[in-house]
Amino acid sequence: MKKYLLATAALAMAVSINHGVQAQAMAKPGEALDMVLLPKFLGILPFDQAHQGAQEAAKELENPTPLQFLGPTPENSVAGQIEITTNATTQGVAAIMISNNSGDQIVPAAKAAQEKGIAVVTWDSPIPSAEGEDVFVAQVDFSETGVVMADMALSILGEDGGKFAILSASPDAANQNAWNAAMKEALKGEKYAKLELLDTVYGNDQSEESYNQALALVDKYPDMELIMAPTSVGIVAAAKAMQDEDLCDTVKTSGLGVPSEMLAYTMNGCAPEFALWSFVDLGYLTYQTAYAIATGALKAEEGASFKAGRMGEYTITKDPTRDAGLRILMGPFSVYDKDNVEAAAK
Repeated sequence: MKKYLLATAALAMAVSINHGVQAQAMAKPGEALDMVLLPKFLGILPFDQAHQGAQEAAKELENPTPLQFLGPTPENSVAGQIEITTNATTQGVAAIMISNNSGDQIVPAAKAAQEKGIAVVTWDSPIPSAEGEDVFVAQVDFSETGVVMADMALSILGEDGGKFAILSASPDAANQNAWNAAMKEALKGEKYAKLELLDTVYGNDQSEESYNQALALVDKYPDMELIMAPTSVGIVAAAKAMQDEDLCDTVKTSGLGVPSEMLAYTMNGCAPEFALWSFVDLGYLTYQTAYAIATGALKAEEGASFKAGRMGEYTITKDPTRDAGLRILMGPFSVYDKDNVEAAAK
């Protein structure tokens, strides 16, 4: 009898586990869902790559409704994101996936979407307060980003250290602000004692403005040896500015960039090291997440797990980088230099 009860219990547990796994993984393909992928703005390669990844996921999930890839211009990013979110809510879409460039200004629009039953998933850059957001799909751990940038600065400047500045994107970009704060925290460590952060400036993710900000830093700080740009637009603009002014021997560039855009600057020594993750994978994981939530297969709650297609299983956790909010962590980082940038750029 005891053996029977144990066997029955084991069978029940196996059924329960199997049922749980199936429930987590059963985002039923073929649901006709109107979904919007909203980048910070249109016109740069990383967001195009995220769109590519989202389209890949949409095809795998057999969603017959075409994905809407909508974004504002860089000059109108904040107001444009709010307007697109509001319009999508009015249209009654099933999910809105936002790379937030509007800080908490987007909260009323995001909360209005949630109240209509729309899944609101952020990616790349979250809503700082997490209000109006179901879950944030984080490309990497934001604290780790600060350490990676500090390590690259130390690697480039050497054991004797040196002075550098940050060329960031927008003052309202939650991801940029978190990365910069994490780097400043990392710099407090004894390992980085000889690194001196001079300034943080903003190019608003516009090439010309970032280019000019890089040159202004050189003029303002003649002893500066490095510009750290945690933005794919800013890092290219800064490297080009240093190259155009024949300053690459004295002022290096580093940060976060796309290998295909950074190849020439890495090979000629203007940008010896930089880092990034796969935006294709980020777009793919974001779509998988939003589709699962919108179909009811996944609840946006701590501890919930699901299978995201080719990328495997993920679990929703509390976001340790914000006071509130939930997170799905993708990862990992890749650091590029002369030894691996050519292969990555293909």
